Amino acid sequence: MPEHRRKPDLLILFSVLSLLVTGLVMVYSASAISAAHKFNGDAFYFLKRQLIFSGAGLAMMWVTMRTDYRVWKSWTKAALLICFSLLILVLIPGVGLARGGARSWLGIGAFSIQPSEFMKVAMILFLAKFLSENQQKLPSFTRGLIPALAPFLIAFGMIMLQPDFGTGVVLVLTCLVMIFAAGARIRHFVIMGVFGLAGAAALILSASYRIKRLASFFDPWKDPNGTGFQIIQSLLAIGPGGLLGFGLFQSRQKYQYLPEAQNDFIFAIISEELGLIGAAAVLFLFCLLLWRGIITAMRAPDLFGTLLALGITGMIVIQVMINIAVVTGLIPVTGITLPFLSYGGSSLTLMLISVGILLNISSQSEK
Repeated sequence: MPEHRRKPDLLILFSVLSLLVTGLVMVYSASAISAAHKFNGDAFYFLKRQLIFSGAGLAMMWVTMRTDYRVWKSWTKAALLICFSLLILVLIPGVGLARGGARSWLGIGAFSIQPSEFMKVAMILFLAKFLSENQQKLPSFTRGLIPALAPFLIAFGMIMLQPDFGTGVVLVLTCLVMIFAAGARIRHFVIMGVFGLAGAAALILSASYRIKRLASFFDPWKDPNGTGFQIIQSLLAIGPGGLLGFGLFQSRQKYQYLPEAQNDFIFAIISEELGLIGAAAVLFLFCLLLWRGIITAMRAPDLFGTLLALGITGMIVIQVMINIAVVTGLIPVTGITLPFLSYGGSSLTLMLISVGILLNISSQSEK
């Protein structure tokens, strides 16, 4: 491994660690009441597991931060093969675990993993390698673009069989950002955009629950106890929070009004308890991560590093944008976690591993 020429980007590290600590506090705050009710009075149930996930993720982040990012080039095909195999396994009844209507998890002892989260990172690694080695072919639709599109579109199709629309959208948008940055033609993106919108419409119309979610997005009060319940409760948390919020641990919606408050809708609890100032501070940390991630991509020593840094940064920011847009009622509800803040093992661990890779690229970036 070549000697690092610089220290890792400390602002990236600061933003991620700040978000992680905030997440631990807010996971406990959002989950203590429901955990005590579900797990025989153990209010710390979710916090203890989140601490385990965080510890494992930080350990692996340290490893990837210390490992030359170029090493991952040789692992891209193996990573894709493993992830595709896991996506097949998760669809097998009796093997994959179903939660909330989606068969997206594989059980490992007392814990479970979500293969689609691993696929996001594996696909970023694959595309960074493929695009950096075939950039001159990218303007060609058949020789460059289709070979780049095919793997992640197949992965998207497999993820939609679970179904997990939110994760699938993050995967597709991240890959498209990478392909665009690598030099794909604008007119090809216009064509893909038309087909993409048609495909999205078909996916929505193919499932009744998606149609109901779309209807509740336009008028959640039409079904306040059904499809509109979660977004209504989210807005009832955000709105009353005001400028300063009710105070840490003082949320009202976490008293089993807002379902799974420690997961996808944790930003609503942050807004309720810490107000506009607290929510803005969280957004500032994500903006700081975005800025330094782009700087890292621009200063990377090679195209592989540039695309890899851009893919990791894009994956995090796209997921943040979708999650917050859902929580604030700007787009229809889709299940997706808020990076570093929401409760969850696979998502948190994979995010921290990815940040470790990003930090390694920053440590070797050109001044």
